[in-house]
Amino acid sequence: MQLRGIIPPVVTPFTADQELDLPQLRRHIDWQLSRGVHGIFVLGTTGEFYALDEAEKQAVAAAAVEHCRGRSPVFVGTGAETTREVVRLTKMAEKEGASGVSVITPYFLKPSQAELVEHFRRVAEGTTLPVVLYNNPATCGGLSIEPDTASKLARVPNVIGIKDSSGDLQNTIEIIRSTPRETFAVLNGRDTLILAALQAGAQGAIPASCNVAPDLCVGIYEAFARGDMAAAREHQARLHPVRTAMALGTGNGAIKEGLALLGRPCGPNRLPIGPLGDEKRAKLRSVLEGAGLMG
Repeated sequence: MQLRGIIPPVVTPFTADQELDLPQLRRHIDWQLSRGVHGIFVLGTTGEFYALDEAEKQAVAAAAVEHCRGRSPVFVGTGAETTREVVRLTKMAEKEGASGVSVITPYFLKPSQAELVEHFRRVAEGTTLPVVLYNNPATCGGLSIEPDTASKLARVPNVIGIKDSSGDLQNTIEIIRSTPRETFAVLNGRDTLILAALQAGAQGAIPASCNVAPDLCVGIYEAFARGDMAAAREHQARLHPVRTAMALGTGNGAIKEGLALLGRPCGPNRLPIGPLGDEKRAKLRSVLEGAGLMG
């Protein structure tokens, strides 16, 4: 499988009483695909995987795969705290027909790099699916997949890439330098650095802000691919304040608020994440207007 392009980590829609809203998930996926994204990723951090039980995760994975069949690859987040649980969730994703899985580092424990190698190796050996590593130290107690660790894991046949959300461009560059481009893709996970990462050799991005700004995210990638650097820079400049505005809310709270402002509501977040206050909502609206996303 060739891992490339813009793959949005889509939100998990909920009803007003915080139950799964699978019809809205399908509508949200349709909108993303209509804007030219190169894949769909469910049950990531933006998809509130940590807030769903195993039956709900299976329902989301099954709905996304069935809805996208023939139109787009579907990656399923199967990260968990123990190797045993990740293997179980990965087998579930495989059974439901996922194209691949994304596995975040354990987020409560802080394993050594040697333990991370063994963790990911066992997960990969327990499935026929392609495995994408997920490096997000900000949400995992500072734990980062080091470039040498990525290099070792890139030798595992079905470990095909990594999403690097460290926000450290030097770290991204070192991973790119340490892994074989022919068989291992590095995707950026910090939306403000999509263009910079592509220029450094990354092969795409998994940007949370794509939920509200797919045209800008796809625009960066497509403009870069055709060599139109002026357009790529213009799209990145417009995306920058959108991504930084995501800090207005807890978790992906501002993303769901942004979708509501755009007339594409995906419901609330699961508690304890609450809605934005009036002042922050007004600021978010101003940012979306400034980026040309409203109307």
